[in-house]
Amino acid sequence: MSGLPTSGVWHGPGRVNLIGEHTDYNDGLVLPFALPQGITAEASRRDDGILELHSNGQSATVPLDGLAPGSVQGWAAYAAGVAGALREAGHPVGGATLRYSSDVPSGSGLSSSAALECVTAVALNDMYGLGLSAKELVPFAQRAENAYAGVPTGVLDQSASLLCTAEHALLLDVRSGLSSQIPLELGGFRILIVDTRVHHALGDGKYGERRAECEEAARLLGVPALRDVRNLGEALGRLKDPVLRRRVKHVVTENHRVEATVGLLRAGAIAEVGALLNASHLSLRDDYQVSWPEADFTVEAAVRAGARGGRMVGGGFGGSVILLTRADTLDTVRDAVTARFATAGRPAPDYLVATAAPGARRLS
Repeated sequence: MSGLPTSGVWHGPGRVNLIGEHTDYNDGLVLPFALPQGITAEASRRDDGILELHSNGQSATVPLDGLAPGSVQGWAAYAAGVAGALREAGHPVGGATLRYSSDVPSGSGLSSSAALECVTAVALNDMYGLGLSAKELVPFAQRAENAYAGVPTGVLDQSASLLCTAEHALLLDVRSGLSSQIPLELGGFRILIVDTRVHHALGDGKYGERRAECEEAARLLGVPALRDVRNLGEALGRLKDPVLRRRVKHVVTENHRVEATVGLLRAGAIAEVGALLNASHLSLRDDYQVSWPEADFTVEAAVRAGARGGRMVGGGFGGSVILLTRADTLDTVRDAVTARFATAGRPAPDYLVATAAPGARRLS
């Protein structure tokens, strides 16, 4: 390992998905971008076969021998699972001490878990000279979340955290793995992230329930995944269960909205994306049924105050909302949302003006 870093500092970004929600595990299209906020890891190699993990006053010591799905609980499973997944594939990962610090709020729907996995992946990849590309690291980070942390997510979050570039959104075709960098030129517009401060947890079973419903609908329709539904009306007519019909409608129309958004961004028509955000939110609220009251009244209040559009982001049932608004109405929109929370007797939300940042990388 001559010439390889024995220690250093790495960063894994959080992400926000501009559009394309709950399409990833249906082999569909997604359009996320990475955030400047994320998780930083100060890491160093060690030769005793131990992972020593520290984060926010919590610590975990994980022997690599015997590391397997289910052997680590809590937040440490996301990080240790990366090492476990790499070792399962025969990569010579040894011990390490990793000290994490984060400025992306946990439970906000901005994928702090993927940031943790991906910063661990790039640190271990560099320190142990694995030679894996960012794209090659994606499935190991995803396996950490699926098998070791027990959360059945798709590949969106890990792909965004590893593959995004500055000032671009990532158009990812989940089935093929092909991706394109789409310029995210905001001009006189701003993207505002509203953390509703309603705790968001994918491990509570509701996310897995939606995924199982999609798989059942695909089975009944005789297609590999809902991405393969070509005639929505015909498909809806074949399904008797109204719940499954709603799930199919969301996935199929959301893929179309991703394609339309990409077309608008390539044409420099960022203002017109707002209507697609609104349509996505209504679909997530009514057809996929994963929204929550604070997200609904955030979008409503923002649009009434002049925002071009908005929608809930992430797995649902809590987390954040993304809003598209002109720069000169940003304060007006923010004040209107804060006032609506006060009217509802809810604590004021947190705000973040989002910019598109690079993916996981070594800082020093």
